[in-house]
Amino acid sequence: MVGGNTGGGTATRQTLTVIGHRGARGHAPENTLLSLDRAIHLGADWVEFDVQLHPAGALVLLHDLTLERTTDGCGALVDCDFDTLRRLDAGVGQKIPTLEEALELIEMQVGVNVEIKSAGGTGEAVAGVLRRYVAAGWPPDKLLVSSFHLPELWEFRQAAPEIPIAVLLAGVPLDFAGCATELQAAAVNLSAEFADPRLIADAKAHGRSVYVYTVNDPAEMQRLQVLGVDGVFTDYPDRVPESLRRPRRATP
Repeated sequence: MVGGNTGGGTATRQTLTVIGHRGARGHAPENTLLSLDRAIHLGADWVEFDVQLHPAGALVLLHDLTLERTTDGCGALVDCDFDTLRRLDAGVGQKIPTLEEALELIEMQVGVNVEIKSAGGTGEAVAGVLRRYVAAGWPPDKLLVSSFHLPELWEFRQAAPEIPIAVLLAGVPLDFAGCATELQAAAVNLSAEFADPRLIADAKAHGRSVYVYTVNDPAEMQRLQVLGVDGVFTDYPDRVPESLRRPRRATP
């Protein structure tokens, strides 16, 4: 994914990398194995999911700091013991998976964007897991680690410099994509609300890819493609028009 993409044909055309947001959360409960599997089968090139470090030491897929919105549990993640956490229903009988369970399901069928949601050592812990998978044969360029928490992202980069990172932005900084350059990030993951042409141009001029979240309207996808973005995060991978998609590749 990192570095942009072009389609085939007699003339070069910009296409979009399709990134399933929290799997395919428009079709299945977010951040579950079912959602990840659905995204793959709906044609996503990559899947994105959120990871937090539980006090027991496990890395689990969960977006919120609390349990109420996405599970039948209540309270803060950090206050829920791990055995109880594993028994919670995350929707239609799904459980909260660990990072390792997600990677085993995906099995290099598509690329993986891991978003670091919590601080306090999450970046270093994610690096430890991903480096084991790289050592076992997972190509680093099929991994991308992102975060709004830039110090935590920096810690990840120090621990796993071979794995690309992306800065997450929900605004337009004064120096545009300067933080991505400072962190030596491969990409900027940018909120659709702040898809400023100047920010996009600055990132691209400095060799950074640009991926925009969360885009569910095909017309909006077309507009972003014209602006030169490299891909979109979407709850509905099946909504991306074929004309904007990368050429299909055989499953590894």
